[in-house]
Formats: sequence, C-alpha cells, structure tokens
Amino acid sequence: MPELPEVETVRRGLLPAMEGVKIVDAAVNRPNLRWTLPENMAVRLTGATVTALRRRSKYILADLDSGETLIIHLGMSGRMLISGVAVGEFVHEHPAPQKHDHVVLNMENGARVTFNDARRFGHMDLGETATLEDHWLVSSIGPEPFGNGFNESYLVQAIKDRASPIKTVLLDQRVVAGLGNIYVCEVLHRAKISPIRRASNLSKKRIESLVPIIRDVLGEAIEAGGSSLRDYRQADGELGYFQHTFRAYGREDAPCVTEDCTGKITRIVQSGRSSFYCPKCQR
Repeated sequence: MPELPEVETVRRGLLPAMEGVKIVDAAVNRPNLRWTLPENMAVRLTGATVTALRRRSKYILADLDSGETLIIHLGMSGRMLISGVAVGEFVHEHPAPQKHDHVVLNMENGARVTFNDARRFGHMDLGETATLEDHWLVSSIGPEPFGNGFNESYLVQAIKDRASPIKTVLLDQRVVAGLGNIYVCEVLHRAKISPIRRASNLSKKRIESLVPIIRDVLGEAIEAGGSSLRDYRQADGELGYFQHTFRAYGREDAPCVTEDCTGKITRIVQSGRSSFYCPKCQR
C-alpha cells in the first residue's frame, strides 16, 4: 500500500499536468472500484478546472472550480499515469487504452491522466471542497507529520496512555496521518525503540524524539521518489529509490546498520503485518 511519501511523489508528478488546467473530457469506464463511484462522475468532472492539487494523508485531493474536490486513493495497485506532456525530461505519448484504465481525464493542455488499477482496491470520490474535512474518508485522520499540529507536545499527549505496542499506535491514522508499515519500521529503528514496546511505557523524552525522526524519514523518502515495492510507480512511470536505503524493513537476518551494533534484523508479525527490527539495539 503506498504510504505518504509515495502519494506525495505522485501528487508532485501530477502538478504540471493538472493544477490550473481544465478537464475537457472525463471518461469513467466502470461503475465501481473499491466502492461505487460517484453518480454522474464524468459529467461533474468534464469542464471543471483543477484549482489546486494537494494531499491529505494517503489521499490526493484535486480541488475543482465547481466547488467539489476529487478524492483519489491509489489502493494497493492503483497508478496515476500521465501522457501527452513533458514529465521530467521526457514526453510520454498517449498509449493505447489498457484493460484496467478505469478513469481517464483529458486535460486542456494536451495531457491525459489515467487512473489504472488492476486489483481495483483504489477509490475515487467527489466531495464539497468547503466541507471536505467532514467527508467520511478523511474526517478521522490525525495531523499531518509536516504540519504545525504535529509536534512533541501533541504526540506525548496522543500516545502516553496507549497500552498497545508503539508500532500499532503509530500506524493509527487518527494519531498521525500517512504513516504505514514500511516507514514506521524505519522510524523505530532510527529511534532505537522496539516495535513491541508498549507505548505507555515510553518516557516523555523518547516519545518526543520520534517527531523529528518521523519527519526526517518521510522527507528523505519523498526526495528519493518513495519506495518501489511490487506495483508502485511514480506518475511518470519511474520507480522510487528509498528502498535501497532501508535500515530495517525487508532486511531479515541482515546485519544491523546502527553504529557499534552487532545485532541482526529480525522479522516478527504484528496484527498480520511484518515488523523488522534489531532486538539488540531497539529497546
């Protein structure tokens, strides 16, 4: 599942094709993805101009001059593909339609933006821009990790009484937006905190230390274009590269890279998800 860095990378890739540009034609090729798509979605999108392209947690939000916002979730295999305009150093010509091209947006600048999703775990919806924070998809999401609302005082109050393992708490989107399995493993390794450690047992100082580490890990991953595992691609079709710098995730039995640590990375399962950590230096 793409996490915050992957979604932010895709958003940035879509900017030159979509922001400030009119959708001259929209095609919706099936009635549903993960859930039923909005009524008259193609009609509501056609003729609307994208006034801003932003992100909330793992959602891409395209604000429209019609007063609605297109909400996009990539799911496990969804991809936003651009053709017809220069993306980076290359111009990608319009490809032949593919079987899993479910939503196609033809933009006034000649770009074509295609939502392709083989497994159909992704989703799109339309909501009123003015009241979007009340939309059921985003209403319960916690603060953005790069926002002012996410700080040391907030995080201490949010998790100091939680009896769950710290990894489970950080994966809770109500606590902090956008963190997923990969980046929580990386954050906890840098913080030298075991994923099985009960959150309420962590000292105030150790909880506070997580804030800059979370921002550093996510920032580095965004700069690397995200982590390409299985289906993830950037909007120009390129891979992300942060997976080449993983310290913990996916490194089972490999030596720990923490300075002066002689331990090895171990894999355990927590709530059905793999956790990778070093039992020697993560306490």
